[in-house]
Amino acid sequence: MNPKHQDPKTWLSRWEPENPEFWESAGKALAWQTLWVTTFSLTLCFITWFVVSALVVRLPAVGFELSTSQLFWLAAMPGLAGGTLRIIWAFLPPVVGTRHLVTFSNLLLLIPLLGWAWAVQNVDTPYWVLMLLAFLAGVGGGNFSGFMPSTSYFFPRKLLGTALALQAGLGNFGVSVVQFVTPWIIGFALLGPLLGDPQTLTRAGVSTSVWLQNALLIYVPFVLLASLLAWNLLKSVPIRANLAEQFDIFRDKHTWFQTSLYIMTLSSFTGYSATFPLLIKTAYGGFEGAPDPLTFAFLGPLVGSLSRIVAGPLTDRLGGAFWTQISGLGLLFSAIGVTFFLRPDSLADFPWFVTFMLLLFFFAGIGNASTFKQMPMIFEPRKAGGVIGWTAAIAAYGPFVVSVLMGAAIASTGSAAAFFVGAAVFYALNVALNWYYYARKGAEKPC
Repeated sequence: MNPKHQDPKTWLSRWEPENPEFWESAGKALAWQTLWVTTFSLTLCFITWFVVSALVVRLPAVGFELSTSQLFWLAAMPGLAGGTLRIIWAFLPPVVGTRHLVTFSNLLLLIPLLGWAWAVQNVDTPYWVLMLLAFLAGVGGGNFSGFMPSTSYFFPRKLLGTALALQAGLGNFGVSVVQFVTPWIIGFALLGPLLGDPQTLTRAGVSTSVWLQNALLIYVPFVLLASLLAWNLLKSVPIRANLAEQFDIFRDKHTWFQTSLYIMTLSSFTGYSATFPLLIKTAYGGFEGAPDPLTFAFLGPLVGSLSRIVAGPLTDRLGGAFWTQISGLGLLFSAIGVTFFLRPDSLADFPWFVTFMLLLFFFAGIGNASTFKQMPMIFEPRKAGGVIGWTAAIAAYGPFVVSVLMGAAIASTGSAAAFFVGAAVFYALNVALNWYYYARKGAEKPC
């Protein structure tokens, strides 16, 4: 359907970001406004997506009778949902447009936030209900594949590395926010008895009162604000395609190559973000004076988010393939390094463990920026948006796959070392793939 015949409050009649005159006179201001509104929304999406990983380490201490396997599955479920929902969201931007997509996707975040706020106040909440709510938290992950392609429509190619890195990098801060804010916000009655009674948290024989529901309810006003901003400030560009037309991306081999590269980078970031707290607990929690997982867990997503933001402008200068190569080699080195500190003899190994984990986040962040620079250079705008959404969808299974595989490795061997050896092999294969098709002299698609 021609956008000219649709609501002008929603659909733009013209959008030419590659036209310098149009960009300076009309395009730039709206593009950056769109970026900031969708980035604020995306941060809340990541908060919702990862709030479960920040809660699960507290549930046994307040009386929930859950095994280590059940805790890993709760941490994994938002990743399963996020990847599945991203497959749907990836194809929505050309169908419903940016304005409607962002507004109503934001409102969906209220379901898992309010649901978890209710569930954590009753230790008798059935496990299947917790699993369902963990799945619904994956809505926050699904939204990514609608928001990022929408942003890619608004900017000229020369700025896409910067724009997409800013949006995704700042959005990724939601992971650090939720892991940093949770230990603080649950420590006091946010609005007195209005938000529910406290729970009793027992650790090392010491009991304290906590309000786990605060970790969810604190974000509700921000979600409502983001929805209001999206409805009033966003527009939709006249790039339209039905579902069948968008399936043409799957006939291009580079869609699949880019999917593998983005799995290497984003799945590392999201997977390690979801499992870092539990990995700290399982590897170092048995020592006297063991570190609180949430005291350190936020550092990983913070480092990965910052490196993604910094790498964005660099990819606009040197190209995405170069930085994807750096990312892959760094991930390979770091994955091998961390294996030496997963069976510690004492807490003296803990700083080295944290160092190599933070290096994994750092290089994953670089690769998250560089792959999103590669895609718009390989494909034309509509296809690039679809590939961005699709690759993000598949890579979003990271929290699920990493949590399940890491949990299985720990259950069978007592350590996550086998998982990281497998990850290193996968990184090596992707380094070779990126070099051959994109980074070497005479590559098929230099980008």
